Amino acid sequence: MEYSVDEIAAARNLQFLAYISTSTATFWTYDFVYSLHEEWTFLLQSRWTKVKGLYIIARYLPFVLIVTGLLALAPNEEPETCQIFNSISAFVGLMSLTFSELFFVLRTCALWNNNRIVLLGALSALFATVVSSISILLVAGASSDVTTSAIPGIPGCSRTSYDVQLLLPFILVFVFQLGLVCLTMIRVIQRWRSVKGPLYVMLVKHNIFYYACGLLFSVVNVLLPILILDEYSVYFSLEGLQVFILAILATRMHLHLWHTERHVNDSEALMNIFISDTLPENYAT
Repeated sequence: MEYSVDEIAAARNLQFLAYISTSTATFWTYDFVYSLHEEWTFLLQSRWTKVKGLYIIARYLPFVLIVTGLLALAPNEEPETCQIFNSISAFVGLMSLTFSELFFVLRTCALWNNNRIVLLGALSALFATVVSSISILLVAGASSDVTTSAIPGIPGCSRTSYDVQLLLPFILVFVFQLGLVCLTMIRVIQRWRSVKGPLYVMLVKHNIFYYACGLLFSVVNVLLPILILDEYSVYFSLEGLQVFILAILATRMHLHLWHTERHVNDSEALMNIFISDTLPENYAT
């Protein structure tokens, strides 16, 4: 039986998407197992605070994304079911990204001695970004088409087109992260001579590295659909990869900071700074 060029291309995209999804799930599982001892120590010995709850959500929410992604790869003939999996993946991915960003909103505010104006402005910007992204996903998701492979032996389903509106959430995230970068750099320049403690240096390095990765992923996810219009599986995979990488960075950096803080003398602790699972009294309760 002969297949059309479009059917072969769709099957190739689904196959590539299956490889990437399986690889991402394997990588996430490996990271979870590798850091299990440090994470178990943190969960048992740290105080229960809002930040610890934030860590748990940011750490384990991507597992939901893995499950929905693998379910979408199962043999399925119903486009409606595929649409449901795609919608769940999109919203879970957005929520996971939101909680990862929230970690660094708090860290950036810590550099500003938890200034209420900075905190309120950053949280308002994050809220506006999330609400706008959800609205865009609802509109674009309702009009998107899904496909399954016409070639036997290639299971799974995926969207067949990429609406330009789906670029907007990444642009919004890019602008939001750029604002946090500016706040971080302004504060570092203001205090580079007065504060040089190891925790402060680590906090700044974590922030800059996280923002660099986030900005890079956002730029790639905006440009790639424009450059390779037909390879939808590639940029769908990169969307998920951004969520997983930023979640890993946020939670692993939190663990690293918490374990380091345990070995720092009290005299070296930072005044009013977000350290591991501890926030200043006004925000930790």
